[in-house]
Amino acid sequence: MESSNDLESRLYACLASRRWARAVASGQPADEAMDALTDEEWLEAMRAHPRIGERGGDAPASSEREQSRAMESSAETKAALSAENRRYEERFGHVFLISASGRSGEEILGELRRRMKNDAKAELEEAKRELRKIASARLERMVSA
Repeated sequence: MESSNDLESRLYACLASRRWARAVASGQPADEAMDALTDEEWLEAMRAHPRIGERGGDAPASSEREQSRAMESSAETKAALSAENRRYEERFGHVFLISASGRSGEEILGELRRRMKNDAKAELEEAKRELRKIASARLERMVSA
C-alpha cells in the first residue's frame, strides 16, 4: 500500500504544487484542486519545467518523453527554439509552456512565436491551460501504469 507521502510525491511529479498534490492525495478532484491554485502557485509549478529542447526540471523523464518529437528537429530549429525561449522568458518572466507531446519542434516554435504577441495576462492564462494539459496527461499516465 502506498503511503500518503509517496502518493503526494508522485502527484507532485504531475504538477509541481505541494498544495495541489496534498489536496488530490486527500481525495479532492484534480481539476477542482487546480481551480483553487493562485497565479503565484501556477508560476511556482511552471518553474519546475525545463525549457523546450532542454533536459531537467522536477520530472525529467516525463519532460523528455513529452518533448521527444521536438527533439528530433533540425539543429536550426533547436537553435531558434533556444533563442525564442529566452526572449519569451525575458518578456513574461517564466518558462514557455506547451503540451509538447506529439508536436514537432517547428510546430512548437510557431506557437511560441504566436504567443509572444499576447499581453502578460493573456499569456499567463494560456500557459496555465497548457500546464493543465501537461498535468492531466501525466496524471492519466500515472493512474494507468
